[in-house]
Amino acid sequence: MDSAEVIGPGVADSRVAVESLPDAPALLSTSEGLVIRATEQAARSLGTGSEEELLGRELTELLRVEGEFARPRNGDERSWFRVLSWSHRENPLLTVTLLVDVSDLVTPTVGMLAAERHKLQSAQRAARIGTWEWDPRTNSTRLSEILFEITGTPPSTETTFEYYMDRIHPEDRARVRACWKRLVDEHVPLEVEHRYIRPDGALRVLLCHGGVSSDGSGRTLMVGTAQDVTEQRTAVRRMERSSQRFTDLVDVTPIGIGLFDESQRLVDANDALCELLGYRLEQLRGTSAVGITHPDDRAIDLTDTESSGRRRGHGGSPQQRMLVRSDGQPVYCELRSVPSVQDDGTRFWLVVFQDVTERRRNAEALRFQATHDELTGLPNRTAVKEMLTGMLAGRNSGSTAVLFCDLDNFKRINDALGHDAGDELLVALARRLEDGLPQGCVAARISGDEFVVLCVDVDRVGGTDALATRVSGLLGTAVPLRGQLVRLSASVGAAVPSDEATDGDDLLRFADAAMFEAKRSGPGRVSLAGPALMASADSQLRMEGQLRDALNGDQLSLHYQPVVNSAGEIVSAEALLRWPHPERGLLSPGVFLPVAEQAGLLRDIDRWVLRTALREAADWPRGPVGPVSVAVNLGALVPGDHGFVDYVADCVAASGLDWDRLVLELVETSLVELPFRSRDAMRELVARGARFAVDDFGTGFSSLARLKELPAQIIKVDRQFVSEIHSNRCDLAVTKAVVDMAAAIGRECVAEGVENSAQFETLTGTGVDGYQGWLFSPAVPPEEFRAVLAAGALPWKPDEA
Repeated sequence: MDSAEVIGPGVADSRVAVESLPDAPALLSTSEGLVIRATEQAARSLGTGSEEELLGRELTELLRVEGEFARPRNGDERSWFRVLSWSHRENPLLTVTLLVDVSDLVTPTVGMLAAERHKLQSAQRAARIGTWEWDPRTNSTRLSEILFEITGTPPSTETTFEYYMDRIHPEDRARVRACWKRLVDEHVPLEVEHRYIRPDGALRVLLCHGGVSSDGSGRTLMVGTAQDVTEQRTAVRRMERSSQRFTDLVDVTPIGIGLFDESQRLVDANDALCELLGYRLEQLRGTSAVGITHPDDRAIDLTDTESSGRRRGHGGSPQQRMLVRSDGQPVYCELRSVPSVQDDGTRFWLVVFQDVTERRRNAEALRFQATHDELTGLPNRTAVKEMLTGMLAGRNSGSTAVLFCDLDNFKRINDALGHDAGDELLVALARRLEDGLPQGCVAARISGDEFVVLCVDVDRVGGTDALATRVSGLLGTAVPLRGQLVRLSASVGAAVPSDEATDGDDLLRFADAAMFEAKRSGPGRVSLAGPALMASADSQLRMEGQLRDALNGDQLSLHYQPVVNSAGEIVSAEALLRWPHPERGLLSPGVFLPVAEQAGLLRDIDRWVLRTALREAADWPRGPVGPVSVAVNLGALVPGDHGFVDYVADCVAASGLDWDRLVLELVETSLVELPFRSRDAMRELVARGARFAVDDFGTGFSSLARLKELPAQIIKVDRQFVSEIHSNRCDLAVTKAVVDMAAAIGRECVAEGVENSAQFETLTGTGVDGYQGWLFSPAVPPEEFRAVLAAGALPWKPDEA
């Protein structure tokens, strides 16, 4: 028997002194619970392959105690043992443990109780709750397996009350000891939460409950539970810190924030909301959402705000409301509302009030600027179109009337008295229109000297004729201006819808066409747009589209009319625009430029003409007296415009034309009151070699003395002085004066419109430097003009005159 037994390490020298183990499942262990000898039956019962596998292991590692019985941890879970232990007879430091198999004796009830106990332990482990028992008389404590795990205490540790107190955080120790003392002395139930330092240094938070009990022998015991609430308290602290941060954020944010209860009454608000509404918090509390709404706005309903927010996504779209301050002043806010629930289940709304009053004012100011004329404060073209759209969408759309008014000869007044005086005049006329128009009519200014009057119901004001006559009278008046009495008149065109398809743009076009019809009849006239005029306006609109396409498709063309010297030799040529219309043939500028002006295409046309003329002239053959210059008329593209110099320079560079071959022609009226920036632009181009010509000189208000102030090198005498120069002494005197003055100040002089020999002969006696007209050549296509240059001379000769 002895030879079959194995003894564990550390006690080999006592083997002879150790008695043999029973011939049964038996174990011999040290005072620390380490197995040093085992029988073969014990190995089989505990589910190991041999006795050697049991040596050096703790009894608690091999057996799981459940009440009065024990079960093997690694063996058959259906095995149950009654554990009997006694001290070794020869060595009291050793313990003999006998495992008595009672599996057959354990009733199903016991098994069920063990199963239930196991479930309870699993639940306690999940809830991190352990149980404890303390006998104050012996100071001994018993901890459940789960409590050993929670506190990180090895099961073999001898635990006492003092051991427990030593592990409590020093800052909590006195408070916890006092609670335990009341439990022992006064039997006051224990409930205390404290920090506990585990042997491994980890800090846990325990919630202890305890009470007084007694065992079967009548001994008083303290029993209770200890729950690890570390994670819960960490979460609570995190929430508290988050809540505090939120509270601090609400307090310092410059945006108003309010809490409303289920009845939509304000419960709390930050300082920003109180300041926004001009109340103290005590005054605001209990105020309903309706109570802070301005009477002119619909009441705030947080339920609507909530439902709309949920439909549109997180937070919803802000709703703009007009609130009322304590002083009665309105304040505009964007409201964002979020429903929420407090810890006790109470429903409330968190509402953010963002003050947008200043933003609204700025938006209204920008809106006013976008829809009103800066000078007069009247509605502009944008506003006119919006108002017309609304009028034509109403019931009385057929009674809507538009009057288009253009001041007669305003440019002459503007040029003579200055732009500031012209502005004063426009303002005065705007006030007359505002004060004199009947109810239901609105005046607007859509361009420099053009006004529009809209009438929502022309029948109520006496009809279109009566309204047009009234407006003509308001604009046809004498206005005192800077010490002078300026008499004005205006051409007025009126239009009403022809059918349901007529829109606002149509009415403006028809009224505009009627205004031009009135202007052709003379100043101060009134014209109504009839069917024929409307058809003509539609045709003009069609032409506008065709012209735009022709310009974009490079389908316009240039013809060139030569300028000759007294010997008939070509020295330059003027580029003249033509439009090869697909249906109407070759059109002159007088036919389509008015359409271009109304369509806003003049500047683009000027750019095209300049670019094309320089490109075509760059490779002209040399003329008989040197390189032939090209002259380009500028109407809408003028010096002083942003980018004017750069654009001209880019065209010259792209064409390769020499600068001294470029002549830019400007009509005389555009040079009156020439701004400094325009003079600077002209001087810059002249410094590069370009020349400027004053076209149609004598038709404007320039005096001969002003010639020397103009930064131009060429003066072109208008054809109205040339046509009868051979028979009219006045025309001859004016022309000779211009030519002499030009020569005196170093300017060249060119006579326009020379059509017969008599005119030429008379002009040669005045000392004119150049001649242009049908006598020498009409404007011809580019190929024909190149052929003339290549031939070296025109068919006309001076001796033929």
